[in-house]
Amino acid sequence: MAFRTKQDHVAEVLRERIISGVYERGEKLRQGDIAEELEVSLTPVREAMKILEAEGYIISMSHRGVLVPPFYVEQAEELFELRMLLERRLTENAFNRMTSERLAELEAIQAEYATATSSMDRNQLRSANYRFHFRMYEWANEPQTLAFVRVLWAKYPFHYLDAIKSRTTRAVREHQAFLIQAQAGNVEGALEAMEEHIRAGWKEFSQQQIVNVASP
Repeated sequence: MAFRTKQDHVAEVLRERIISGVYERGEKLRQGDIAEELEVSLTPVREAMKILEAEGYIISMSHRGVLVPPFYVEQAEELFELRMLLERRLTENAFNRMTSERLAELEAIQAEYATATSSMDRNQLRSANYRFHFRMYEWANEPQTLAFVRVLWAKYPFHYLDAIKSRTTRAVREHQAFLIQAQAGNVEGALEAMEEHIRAGWKEFSQQQIVNVASP
């Protein structure tokens, strides 16, 4: 992906880290550390954070700085319902643009996810899961819906689910079920597999005793 400006590049890096859970809920983002790591000045980092705050990825709090939004359990069901609606739409439209090359790309990401599940490398798990879904969703060519779903993922409780090895093992099988339907060209089967994947994660989350993750 080509970026027009340094701030666009910084913003996209931070989006992926927030969505995939590299930055934890309620975590403070330090501009100086980010600038040093990405080898840019503070200016593009500040500008990128303005963009992300407007999009809902981060919040600015007096005397606390910039934070990844805390997780509030009472909002989780609404997030799940919106994911079911919007990700079905993206999956269907992406499926209509599926090619053998794109399917092979998803299979390669799925192999990375399976490897990360075996080692329980949470950062690799989160990154591979993020790329499996969003690489496909990009093919739907619906940028507004895609933007909404990214914000939903930024707020979703993946940090609970990917800590459970049995859940990630099942998620590998659920991804594979989707790929089998995609390989067969079965759009309804693929949509059902994706819906079941999202629903299964929600059910496992709902069975846990979860409390809010407050900001520091």
